[in-house]
Amino acid sequence: MFALLLALAVAQNEVSRRIERARRSLSESSHVNMTSVWLIPAGLLLPAQLVALLSVSLYVNMALRSWSGTRPGQAHRVAANATTASLSACTAGLAMLVSPQINVPVVCLAVATYFVVNALLTSVGLYLANQANATVEGCLGNMDDNLLELATLCVGGLLVMVLTDEPLLSVLVILPLYVLQRSMLIKRLEELATTDQKTQLLNATTWQDGAQREISRAQRDSGSFGAMMIDLDHFKRINDTYGHLAGDDVLKAVAAVVRQETRAHDLVGRFGGEEFVALLPATSKEDAIVTAERIRQRVSELVISTKTNEGAVVDIERQTASIGVAAYPLDGSSIEEVMASADAAVYAAKDGGRNRVVGSPEVALAAA
Repeated sequence: MFALLLALAVAQNEVSRRIERARRSLSESSHVNMTSVWLIPAGLLLPAQLVALLSVSLYVNMALRSWSGTRPGQAHRVAANATTASLSACTAGLAMLVSPQINVPVVCLAVATYFVVNALLTSVGLYLANQANATVEGCLGNMDDNLLELATLCVGGLLVMVLTDEPLLSVLVILPLYVLQRSMLIKRLEELATTDQKTQLLNATTWQDGAQREISRAQRDSGSFGAMMIDLDHFKRINDTYGHLAGDDVLKAVAAVVRQETRAHDLVGRFGGEEFVALLPATSKEDAIVTAERIRQRVSELVISTKTNEGAVVDIERQTASIGVAAYPLDGSSIEEVMASADAAVYAAKDGGRNRVVGSPEVALAAA
């Protein structure tokens, strides 16, 4: 059984080696691999010594074959991951205490146990490795990471049933795993193509495409939407004083505020430099101004801990933003006209002293 699992795992790794290398190269957070597919059966069908040997063998094989040429796999991190996987699999194997026979409840309990133990051990390790910058998502992973881990565990659970009845059919698991890894790579490539990498908001091109679809929908349904343009005040001063890395941290903090103060279906993007844009479907101009005011207030209250180019720790505060608000169809019949109105409102906000929200009708008044 050990030899069969090792052979299947190595074969699957060889088949998907290029995909795994690409996924690891493009991954910015903790990388989720496919080892749990093989370690769930190992935990239920093998003694603890062979579970540990299988885990170490898989990680060594991946380090030598799949991870070469990507982000360097530090030896202590590889050892920690192999240890975590071994402990998770061995703990999952305790499900056999419920019943000496492999059955559905035992497999489900093993899958759940592996997922929980692995998540706890991994999150504690990530927290201890970087306590100063630790976040809940950074330690526990995002939704996609956890869904991928659950998917591989489910495949591993099915593999347990196959191995106990028809071991030769277990070779069929390689193709679904290949497709699963390939789909995750495609999803990551799509994210890179549509997302601004500094702020994780939509990039300008993707936002523009989404805005065009929204205005087409509004025209068809006689609907409306609000739009805002957010421009950080004196942002160049941040870069000149503290350096561009500190400026990037400010952009990330402001982007997080904009994302938190808008809805999941709102279009939020970065237009470049220190400009952000947001389109709020089915929102009146008055409601859009209320949202913009919340964003302005929260930005002004930010305290951003960062470092200068020389490595000195600094807190950047009292950062402000000027926000222009416009609406369709009140301020334009196309997305270009609406955003031109919002842009003009931004200039009016800056001329009026910065750190304020201006709705486009006020632009003519300000100009007068």
